[in-house]
Amino acid sequence: MVNHEGHRQRLKNRFRAEGLDNFEQVYVLELLLFYCVPRKDTRPIAEALLEHFGSLAQVLEAPAEELERVEGVGENASTLLRLVPALARYYLVNRTTGARILNTTEKCGEYLLGYFHCLPEETVFLLCLDAKCKVLCCKKVGEGSINSAAVSIRRIVEVALWANATSVVLAHNHPSGLALPSGEDVRTTQLVADALAAVEVCLADHIVVADGDYVSLAQSGYYRPGERK
Repeated sequence: MVNHEGHRQRLKNRFRAEGLDNFEQVYVLELLLFYCVPRKDTRPIAEALLEHFGSLAQVLEAPAEELERVEGVGENASTLLRLVPALARYYLVNRTTGARILNTTEKCGEYLLGYFHCLPEETVFLLCLDAKCKVLCCKKVGEGSINSAAVSIRRIVEVALWANATSVVLAHNHPSGLALPSGEDVRTTQLVADALAAVEVCLADHIVVADGDYVSLAQSGYYRPGERK
């Protein structure tokens, strides 16, 4: 009979002593599954997940219903696996809440990166600032590409007015691409800027995020705040 408890304790002790840096993917998954699959060898489940999805990142980003199609993965396991990227994103956002004055492009970019951590779909956020560039809120205003019907300019204006913002920063991600603005991104930015200017709110910037990096349309010369067309 295999001593699963002994193996579990050795893996836990290794993590406590070394962290995860030198762990193979399968051991990371095993360690996670210890906490939702009691009294059972989790190695076959971890191997099956990696075989099915290809990598640890793809496992953690998979929908719960897809995870549960793998033998041995129930509701508890799928919930825990989905919790990991959500918790990481929450942590990154929470860590930046102390940086309340965002008066440079770099501060805005770093602040916004956490909101897009592990998001598999294109998502649009609106960062609202007061006259001193203090953060009022950061709200999700749409899913889908920035120029799609799913992103309503009216919704963006409503959020800015609700927050009583003096200026706002629009941000969206390219989950499977580079943090480079497309022609449509540039055109939509100007449409949003004009709509906000009509209610006396300045669109200070539009930031595009991808793979932990970002590009500022204002800093890159694609957009000039205050210039109406």
